[in-house]
Amino acid sequence: MKNKFLLLGIALASLTSCGTTALQVAQVKTEKNISINKELKDDQEFVRVIEPYKQKLEREMNQKISHTNVDLTKQGDNSNLGNLLADYIFDSANQWAKAHLNRNVDASVINIEGIRTVIGKGDIMLRNIYEVMPFENELIIVKMKGTDLQGLFDYYARTQINNPVSHLYIETLDKHLVKTLIDGKPVNPDQEYYIATSDYLALGGDNMTFFSKGEMISTGIKQRDLFIEYFKNNPEIVPPTDIRLKFMGKK
Repeated sequence: MKNKFLLLGIALASLTSCGTTALQVAQVKTEKNISINKELKDDQEFVRVIEPYKQKLEREMNQKISHTNVDLTKQGDNSNLGNLLADYIFDSANQWAKAHLNRNVDASVINIEGIRTVIGKGDIMLRNIYEVMPFENELIIVKMKGTDLQGLFDYYARTQINNPVSHLYIETLDKHLVKTLIDGKPVNPDQEYYIATSDYLALGGDNMTFFSKGEMISTGIKQRDLFIEYFKNNPEIVPPTDIRLKFMGKK
C-alpha cells in the first residue's frame, strides 16, 4: 500500500512540477465535414493561380515528338513496342558503357508490365511516353558470369512471360530450353556479360532473382528520359519485327 501512495505522489508531482509550466488541454472543436463530390465548387482563386502552369504543362505534353504508321502494342511474345523499348535500353546502355566502362553491353531485359499502355498509329506526343512509362526507373547494367546467365534462361522457360529482350534469343519447347543465344552466339561460361535492365528488375522485381548473382552498375540515366530522347531522334518509328522469344507448346 505504501508503494501505491508513493507512485501516486510521483505522478502528481510530475504534473505540477516544471516551474511555471502548467498542463493545458487544447480546446476541441467539432468541425463540419466536407463531402468531396461534383457539387463541391472550385476554389476560383486556386484555379486562377494554377491555370498558367496547367496551360504550359498541357502545351509541353501535347507536343509531337515522333510518328508511327502502325500501332505499337504489347501483344504477342515479340511485341513491337516491347522490343522497340528493349532496343532503346540496349543502345543507351551500350553508349554509356563505351564511355564509362570502355566496353560494350551484351543484351538488355525489360518487363512487359512496366510498359503501362500502348501507342496508337499516328502522331506520338510527349504525354504518350509519360503514359507508357510513368515510373522513375533508372537504367542499370548488371555484370554477370556466363554460368549465372542460366538463371535468366531458366526464368523465361519457367514463366513463358513475354518480357522484352534485345540481343537475346530464347527458344523453348513445353517449358524446356531448346536454344539460347546472346548477341547471336552461345553463352561462354567463362565470359563476363553486361546486361542492361531497370533498377526494379536488377533488385529482383518480377521475381528476376537471377540478377542478384551479378554486380549492379548505376548509370544515373532515367529510362523515361532516354525513351523520350530516342523518340525525338526518330521522327518515323519503325518497330523491330524479328523473333527473340519463341515459346513452342505454350498454353
